[in-house]
Amino acid sequence: MGFLNEAVAEPALWFSGLGTASQIGVVLLGIITISVVINVLKQALFRNPNEPPLVFHWFPFIGSTITYGMDPPRFFKENRAKYGDVFTFILLGKKTTVCLGTQGNEFILNGKIRDVCAEEIYTVLTTPVFGKDVVYDCPNSKLMEQKKFMKVALTTEAFRSYVPIIADEVTTYFKKSPDFKGQSGTVNIPPKLAQITIFTASHALQGKEIRDKFDESLADLYHDLDMGFSPVNFMLHWAPLPWNKRRDHAQRTVAKIYMDTIKARRERGETGSQDIMYHLMNSTYKNGVPVPDHEVAHMMIALLMAGQHSSSSTSSWIMLRLASRPDIMEELYEEQVRSLGADLPPLTYEDLAKLPLNQAIVKETLRLHAPIHSIMRAVKSPMPVPGTKYVIPTSHVLLSAPGVSATDPQYFPNPEVWDPHRWEPDSPNAPSLVRNEQDEEKIDYGYGLVSKGASSPYLPFGAGRHRCIGEQFANVQLQTIVAMIVRMFKFRNVDGSDKVIGTDYASLFSRPLEPAIIYWEKRDRA
Repeated sequence: MGFLNEAVAEPALWFSGLGTASQIGVVLLGIITISVVINVLKQALFRNPNEPPLVFHWFPFIGSTITYGMDPPRFFKENRAKYGDVFTFILLGKKTTVCLGTQGNEFILNGKIRDVCAEEIYTVLTTPVFGKDVVYDCPNSKLMEQKKFMKVALTTEAFRSYVPIIADEVTTYFKKSPDFKGQSGTVNIPPKLAQITIFTASHALQGKEIRDKFDESLADLYHDLDMGFSPVNFMLHWAPLPWNKRRDHAQRTVAKIYMDTIKARRERGETGSQDIMYHLMNSTYKNGVPVPDHEVAHMMIALLMAGQHSSSSTSSWIMLRLASRPDIMEELYEEQVRSLGADLPPLTYEDLAKLPLNQAIVKETLRLHAPIHSIMRAVKSPMPVPGTKYVIPTSHVLLSAPGVSATDPQYFPNPEVWDPHRWEPDSPNAPSLVRNEQDEEKIDYGYGLVSKGASSPYLPFGAGRHRCIGEQFANVQLQTIVAMIVRMFKFRNVDGSDKVIGTDYASLFSRPLEPAIIYWEKRDRA
């Protein structure tokens, strides 16, 4: 017994001899060690056969949050190789079930409204950015009405008027920018494309009056709004963190600009304007209630923000890809000369259809650089996964990753190669099983007919009731921006290589790591 007493007493004496901070550290280390052991044992001994396999993790709550956040596409592909198309991981304490492939896209993105819910997931992110009572801060039926209101700005006739506006904005931007003085130089390109995106979208979608209020400082406010979509804000959207303070300041500032404009218009009694703000100011919900002014202002923010992050990152990726392949940039230029004339007349909406490589550049970049790597839904009722024994309980979140199927060699030969020519029918890299949307069944969720199918491997704008309504505008905007820049510049990497910079996943939206510096040279005609 004496030996036993000494064995117990020695650690106790050692512990009591420690300082308070050290004692606390030892206790915490013990608690962490015990929790890790329990967590590992639970994974090994208590697997539910009716739920998808759980990605192994050491720490409870943290789970796979860090490895997922560092590189989501790689995380998906590595775990797909281990567990198959359907698996679950712990994301900030929440069981998150990933469903990959074309069947996974269909299962989640075309889920019934009684089974899946986007609002519960995203309102904590979108409401502080857009404002109250719009998008995910309202019932789904109201969101569908709001989408219908905004579709007035997304007609073919509207697009026809937008192309000259966008073209002029791009030309003016580069003429005025101090970063493009002289005949050549280097520049960090993503911030420039972010500004061009907001200037072109604000002018085209919201009219000259709104565009005239925008300058670089206001474009920066939209960047601050964009950073409100930080993944940590799923839990800390309320916290007084630096990026949240900037987000809130930006939201108040931008909303006030819209509210002041609405007030001034009402005081003037305008009746002749046909822009989107005028349309929203004079719209009425199905229940007979006119759209309140604060909702008009918040929808105006949402209209720009909904496409700002994706178009900004996509246009940046396009320019970085062209800098890595100057030969393709020259092909784009030659395509315009050949199809539109050596004098390169002012670009029109009809001209875009004559530039198939220009279209393919956008399509291929969206394939390889999906702006949104994860699309999430709350589970509202237990959901059997077709073709499996799994049933996803309401305690899980569902996650779709269409970018995975868009880089799957089953559908896209040499998927990691950026090859705009793959969209030509005779290309050895031509995709298989990418459906022609014209042949797909259409459905009206309340804002007009859209393609119902979500089972295509290529879904850069999502699918189902939450499919991006700005898809056609984004294509027109991006194609016009690319065509105009190609007319003015030659790009290459600073070191002359064909390397492409890595991806920044700090936000929910994939974007190039900065600084992303390229070398530019003006064409003689510019």
